[in-house]
Amino acid sequence: MGARRAVAGGAWGEDAYERALRAGGGPLFLRRGDGWLLPLEVERWLADADAADESVLRRCRGAVLDIGCGPGRLVAALAGRGRPVLGVDVSSAAVRRTVLRGGAALCRSVFHPLPGEGRWATALLLDGNIGIGGDPAALLARVAELLAPGGRLVAEAAPVEVDERCEVRLDGGRGDLGAPFPWARLGPAALCRTAHAAGWTTARTWRTADRHFAELRPPGA
Repeated sequence: MGARRAVAGGAWGEDAYERALRAGGGPLFLRRGDGWLLPLEVERWLADADAADESVLRRCRGAVLDIGCGPGRLVAALAGRGRPVLGVDVSSAAVRRTVLRGGAALCRSVFHPLPGEGRWATALLLDGNIGIGGDPAALLARVAELLAPGGRLVAEAAPVEVDERCEVRLDGGRGDLGAPFPWARLGPAALCRTAHAAGWTTARTWRTADRHFAELRPPGA
């Protein structure tokens, strides 16, 4: 399942991302073919969990799977509170950061076999990770396979209303473009619309510090 998506995800292991993690910040962008740039918030990813993150952490129940965990601020926050949590990310540099922060993480695509499939109480798709693979419906179907009965997904929407599937490259601001890979962006309404079309239901939505979140129940829940 998702062979093209899994291979494309390896772009996050490229030099520009690893260099930004080592440096403690950008510049780092996603670049579309038409030249449009989306700045990536590396500094926030490397910092401790902030107030908006806390609004998500309060809704985490049971064992938590952080999909696309990056350098692990949420994994570390939950682990520090004694919560069972695992991060997964295709970037080995991000996984190393997560482990150094005291969290558990695997360098693996969400579309590859994962521990505890069908037993996770909470899954997280934050920081734009609803875009993983460029096909949110396929990603949601995969997350449904990972969740336990009664499990929930907390997903973050883009801060603007958008519904986009595109091909992007990592751009480190030095002319060092990475390999192209598929991506998607969903604003708050588009996130709920896409989830509902895939059989999910919305438990709640909220906004904190200009970040938008939805707690979603999988089909059949």
